Amino acid sequence: MRCVGTVVRGIRTPIIKENDDLATIVVDSLMNAKESEGFEFKDKDVVAITEAVVGISEGNYVTVDDVAKDLQEKFPSKSIGVVNPILSRNRFSIVLKGIARGMDKIVLQTTFPADEVGNGILDEEILAESDFHLGSVISEDDYKETFGSWIHPFTGINMIDFYRELIESEDCEVEFVFSNDVKTILDYSKDVLTCDIHTRGKTVALLKDLGANVYGLHQILTEPVDGSGFNPQYGLLGSNKATEEKLKLFPKTGDKLVKEVQKRLIDITGKQIEVMVYGDGAFKDPVGKIWELADPVVSPAHTDGLIGTPNEIKLKYVSDNKFADLRGDELKEAIKEEIRNKDKDLTGQMITEGTTPRVLTDLIGSLCDLTSGSGDKGTPVVFIQGYFDNLAND
Repeated sequence: MRCVGTVVRGIRTPIIKENDDLATIVVDSLMNAKESEGFEFKDKDVVAITEAVVGISEGNYVTVDDVAKDLQEKFPSKSIGVVNPILSRNRFSIVLKGIARGMDKIVLQTTFPADEVGNGILDEEILAESDFHLGSVISEDDYKETFGSWIHPFTGINMIDFYRELIESEDCEVEFVFSNDVKTILDYSKDVLTCDIHTRGKTVALLKDLGANVYGLHQILTEPVDGSGFNPQYGLLGSNKATEEKLKLFPKTGDKLVKEVQKRLIDITGKQIEVMVYGDGAFKDPVGKIWELADPVVSPAHTDGLIGTPNEIKLKYVSDNKFADLRGDELKEAIKEEIRNKDKDLTGQMITEGTTPRVLTDLIGSLCDLTSGSGDKGTPVVFIQGYFDNLAND
């Protein structure tokens, strides 16, 4: 009898740099891990590669000047409203530097009490006791008077002060406004850059219908500027700070990479191994309130075997209801038989109640992101075995 289900391993690789042969590095690192740890490959194993090293190996970078030039072409007035930025030094500060370098004035409108992914901007207890509410428009002066002393408990930074200093360092004028209604920005400017991630299409369409000259971050750097990197689908969304003057973009060759890694692994092992590229996991921290998904998608590329959603029954439901009178081995065998005979599509059936209704790549990508972390683990490849197994697989 098998006593272990899913096994997840972070795979160490060499430090990956621009123009490295990433497919070879991934496969070689897996083979080295196999020899070191003594595991064997199986059908439906999953190999996941973090988007960061894919973008690095592609050399998919842009500079602050590239961002500024693209924006100047789209906003010749050089005075724009910027709505729904996330409050992140890693994710947005270099983007904002490029915006400020290309513009003469910015009206920066942020949501409150937090940005789209949960980064706080003010003390919610003070908000509850103030005259303001979630439908209010809060001026910069009112923010300073009521909330301006607030700093983020994890970073120790007031991001409004940080963003102001960054923008002004580029000789750009800035005015802040705080509103949860994107239409508020039209009181300040008809030229608008929207920065929201997961509601980007709706926001751009709404403002365009109201007569704005509007672009989203996903529409900036979709083509090269003076030979720069670019991402035709996501633009600046999913970018990360590389240096104080450079951004690494979300990868654009992931589809080619996953197919190549899969082919090599199948040739070597004879097993049907699935491969994906993953970015941020789609989970929310209940303490820090951060929704981790600052990338436009969890997985920008994956092989066909990872398409779909889980088709699982809820063991607790079956045990407590259909087999309430059974115990021990008799119960286990009854549940195994239930699993073996389950429908190929359980959608809408009570027997699935309590299972996680998410696509496979979001679930697996979250598992991978938690495994590889965002710091110094040195495991940009994650190897998963048994993810598609169930209790009936002995």
